[in-house]
Amino acid sequence: MKILKNGLLILGLFFVVSTLIYAVQGSSEELTNSQDISDLTEPKLEKNVAQGYRISAIDIPEDLNFAGETVPQSDPEVMERIDREFLVNTYWQSNAVLLIKRANVYFPIIEPILAKNGIPDDLKYLAVAESGLQNVVSHAGASGFWQIMKATGQQYGLEVNDNVDERYHLEKSTQVACDYLNKYYKKYGTWTLAAASYNAGTGAIDRYMGIQQVNDYYDLLLGQETGRYVFRILAIKEILSHPEKYGFDVQEDELYKAVPTFKVDLDEPVLSFADFAQKYEINYKILKRHNPWLREPHLNNSSKKRYSIEIPKTGYYNATK
Repeated sequence: MKILKNGLLILGLFFVVSTLIYAVQGSSEELTNSQDISDLTEPKLEKNVAQGYRISAIDIPEDLNFAGETVPQSDPEVMERIDREFLVNTYWQSNAVLLIKRANVYFPIIEPILAKNGIPDDLKYLAVAESGLQNVVSHAGASGFWQIMKATGQQYGLEVNDNVDERYHLEKSTQVACDYLNKYYKKYGTWTLAAASYNAGTGAIDRYMGIQQVNDYYDLLLGQETGRYVFRILAIKEILSHPEKYGFDVQEDELYKAVPTFKVDLDEPVLSFADFAQKYEINYKILKRHNPWLREPHLNNSSKKRYSIEIPKTGYYNATK
């Protein structure tokens, strides 16, 4: 009797296993018949790559110039460095689109200041290379769109302290950049070297030129950042000037727009900019957005200096007070 029970148990287990194997095979055949399993892996990926996104080399213009100064494109080493910056800045698509959008707001402020000071229009791309048209701070402490060091800002007449930092004032910092560039253009005789000195400092450029006994940017062996600097500006200039040529389709209504403002002059201390903002139907955040050079929630102004505060026109923001 025990043997019979064991035999029946084994027979039952065999039946269950057989049923499961049949079910799995049937499912596999169904999957194979309804959708080839290979469609879920490599062939589908290859199909998408072949018909979709393609990555290619960049067709670089043959007549590049920086502020009217010829770029020696017959030099293969120079062309390799140019190619690198065109590839990096073209295929960093999100950054390029942001630069195109921001330029619509800030170039109209920068361009007339450059023109008034006799600075070639190409130098506006220097601010793009320095900061991406944002009020950023470098690891060395350079600040604002033009990445001005504290000592340099003060040397050129900017107020820089905990309360007010005019390196974040776009018009005033652009004027300082113009003064600097004009000074070193007169010294070096080219806008290319003036731009390089803006990045590395005139002391470094003088040292490199003295050691290497050459006086042309394209002949100098420089540190990586300054060695890439002018080439990066060249690439940014070309991409922002001809975005559609490099695959960027940004419509006019997609560009960032400048907010219309008016100026309020004051020569008194301000105890609370939050209270001050409410008088003009905006809040503290909006006030600081338009006046990033105001670094604290109040203005000391014990000297009774006159400041101009930018205020957005009434009704432009629906700000919660």
